[in-house]
Amino acid sequence: MKLLYYDLETTGVKYWKNGIHQIAGMVEIDGEIVETFNFNVQPHPKCIIEPEALKVGNVTLEQVQAYPAMEIVYKRFINILAKYIDKFDKKDKFFLCGYNNAAFDNQFLRAFFDQNNDGYFGSWFWNSTIDVFVLASDKLKYERAEMPHFDLASVARHLGIPVEENSLHDALYDVNLTREIYKILPIL
Repeated sequence: MKLLYYDLETTGVKYWKNGIHQIAGMVEIDGEIVETFNFNVQPHPKCIIEPEALKVGNVTLEQVQAYPAMEIVYKRFINILAKYIDKFDKKDKFFLCGYNNAAFDNQFLRAFFDQNNDGYFGSWFWNSTIDVFVLASDKLKYERAEMPHFDLASVARHLGIPVEENSLHDALYDVNLTREIYKILPIL
């Protein structure tokens, strides 16, 4: 099985007007991490950059504007995918795996493909996604009322996973937390 654990940091919460400024992930094949990546990316020039979103990601407008161009990062990302997937084989795809990715990250990633004039998002990824947020919701449903929040850090802490507060909202750190939660869920 091929999983692409990933997380994005964005310039806002609306995929149709905001963009990605960081994309990080891990390629896992049959339970083994075979590659990790972490790209900073200059959002599409037409994307709106919300100051509040940059604060969450602990970056400045100047930093984001100095990141490598979107087209360069997109090519690097596709090159990673192409190492492990034959996009012409309908049975060879990644499961996208993230925390709240079904409701948030997946739309931004699809928009990233569209912004790079690539309509073949579905050639790389299964339409069904593995959302650790949803899986954790089911596993922790009897404990949920006692938890004040259900964000990534709160769920990790609840499961006994150490959380480095200063590292949250760095996409690669969040990917690692997501994977740790995913590994624990089956034994709950």
